[in-house]
Amino acid sequence: MPDSVELNIEKVLKGLPLENEESGICDFTLEEQNAALEIQGIQPSVSPNFKPVLKETVTYVVAVLVINDKNEVLMMQEAKESCAGKWYLPAGRVDKNETIYDAAVREVLEETGLIVECTTLLKVEVASGFWVRFSYIGHVTGGTLKTVAQADQESLQAKWIGNLNEITLRANDILPLIERAREHKNRQKESGWHENIMVGLKPHNRILLRLVVVIRKKSTNRVHVLLSEKTSWHLPVCEIHPAKSLHSTLRRFMVDLFGAGVPTHKPHGILSVEHHHSGGDGLCVTLLVVFKPPLEEVPIIGKCVWHETSKELGETLLQRVSNKNSTIPLHVIC
Repeated sequence: MPDSVELNIEKVLKGLPLENEESGICDFTLEEQNAALEIQGIQPSVSPNFKPVLKETVTYVVAVLVINDKNEVLMMQEAKESCAGKWYLPAGRVDKNETIYDAAVREVLEETGLIVECTTLLKVEVASGFWVRFSYIGHVTGGTLKTVAQADQESLQAKWIGNLNEITLRANDILPLIERAREHKNRQKESGWHENIMVGLKPHNRILLRLVVVIRKKSTNRVHVLLSEKTSWHLPVCEIHPAKSLHSTLRRFMVDLFGAGVPTHKPHGILSVEHHHSGGDGLCVTLLVVFKPPLEEVPIIGKCVWHETSKELGETLLQRVSNKNSTIPLHVIC
């Protein structure tokens, strides 16, 4: 493995963007996906020239979870006519020419009156369409909690809520987020939680899925990862189909890499996310994927190669795959 690829794997394991990766690299484009569908007699539903444009073809949403020392969660009361008086997390859409982080901080200030610093992604949720919600953990650094007297079009008020049964929620979809945020706050160092991971500031003009595919070789017990050499050695990358679920994109990509009989594998979670508005409204999600069968039982069809990692990197990867909290959870909404 070239040193640069090994360094790139170490970077994504820390949630860092791959700034040195060749621009525009993609092993399975929408055009190639459409061609594969047509061979099966299926009419493609999306143009191969699809471009992600915020608030037109893609929607990015942020939500921020702030838990205080009393285990209370920061909530805001909705002002919108459709859900006025109901409660929700501070959340909203990312605007054009805005980073995902800046959108999160802005939404909290507008809806609660508080200034926060976000420290890590907590969860990423994806729906076809292409809709993505980035949930952050944050803590208060300033501001004043919004009161009823300060009600405006953003919210009616904000409060610290300990018992969620005492309020009427706009939707129950935030309950798993709140539960995980409380677990994160009460986590112990030895529990194997991931490091603080933020959205890396790297521009993309397409919606991409990068894979770190991990497998063990039975005869040597060494860890291998999958590499592509379409232009230069790199982690496999495909374009996410905006009209399909992300799981559907992953399945099609794995079939493209391994053939129709691809053995059992499992997406473990997200290692990194890259986005910056300066180069378009695209993004790149790096997903850790684990094969259950050994390398000897997983043939590839020539597009990629297995490469044995260094012993140190292999041990690090095994530590990640052995703990459910070692990556950012990916929730695919079908």
